[in-house]
Amino acid sequence: MSSHLNPCIAMVAGEASGDLLASLVIPGLQSLWPGIALQGIGGPRMEKLGFDAWWPQEKLAVRGYVEVLRHYREITGIRKALYHRLLKTPPDLFMGVDAPDFNLDLSFSLKRQGISTIQFVCPSVWAWRAERIAKIRESVDHVLCLFPFEPPLLHSHGIAATYVGHPLASAIPLQPPRSDALKSLGLQNKHKVIALLPGSRASEIAHIAPRFLSAALLLEKQYPDTAFILPVAPGQMPLVQKIQARHAHPRNLILLSGQSHTALAAADAAMVASGTATLEAALFKCPMVVSYHMPWLSWQIMRNKRLQPWVGLPNILCQSFVVPELLQDQASPTALAQAVATWLEQPQRAAELKLRFTELHQELIQDTSNLVTCAVKKIVGV
Repeated sequence: MSSHLNPCIAMVAGEASGDLLASLVIPGLQSLWPGIALQGIGGPRMEKLGFDAWWPQEKLAVRGYVEVLRHYREITGIRKALYHRLLKTPPDLFMGVDAPDFNLDLSFSLKRQGISTIQFVCPSVWAWRAERIAKIRESVDHVLCLFPFEPPLLHSHGIAATYVGHPLASAIPLQPPRSDALKSLGLQNKHKVIALLPGSRASEIAHIAPRFLSAALLLEKQYPDTAFILPVAPGQMPLVQKIQARHAHPRNLILLSGQSHTALAAADAAMVASGTATLEAALFKCPMVVSYHMPWLSWQIMRNKRLQPWVGLPNILCQSFVVPELLQDQASPTALAQAVATWLEQPQRAAELKLRFTELHQELIQDTSNLVTCAVKKIVGV
């Protein structure tokens, strides 16, 4: 355990969204403690800020029960190895960044050994798998919540929690820089721009990208001048290129290495896999269709654990179907294309949605980096 003047914080961010969230709060921690040591499992954004990644986050980026079972031995092996490595030189704090299935088990074990634990991003117990409430209470000392309704729920179950806002709300401007985005993509003269975000995990992309590409092909027939932008998550370009080669796709398809924010800022509408990207699209005021598809068995298990009628974050936060959701069998290319076309053909409805998204954006803006840093400071004991 290091000096509290230069504490050591272990972190695990198991996927691209966690890497992004962590990268937005790490500078605040480094400002308070210039000599802080940050280590564990993280992604490229965290590494650029000096994070010492012992394992690549792609090893944990698996979603769905069947997919997790396929990688179960490797994932549990990494968790066990990380646990023993942290016990050898205990950090001042362990912070799990999202990835609750991995992080809560690890936090539980570390907490029993006297290591303080924080979970950054409340598991969505309000949406599905409410039984995890007990696991959260046993595993972490504090939960840092992205949404304002979460702390009261956790407090009612005896769990310390703080609303820190969503760091993306502060990082993304209230007025999206559409002109700059179009210029950077060389698309100033295109009639329409559609963003395709099929997820960041390989298993997601394999199931969702072909549907999005087929839907884009249908849209291109209806709107010939449309440009389709597909931002590719770190490490997934070979997979996306393989899918592109195997499936029919629109002729004007642009693959970007990352740059999802540029794509969303430029887009007239988007197809987005359910997850953090749906919130990013909302913050960019981008009309969207939320979609998801997974192996049949995983879907049967997950659908029975849902507590709300919505899965997309914009709908959950607005408590209404402000954007359409096309899940599993409903996520046909024809249905996806029709839902996107509706946004393009109804500009007044799209304008109303953008106003609602602006209100949502303002609700989520907090000084997240400072609030996270203050919470960490209290736990570390400085």
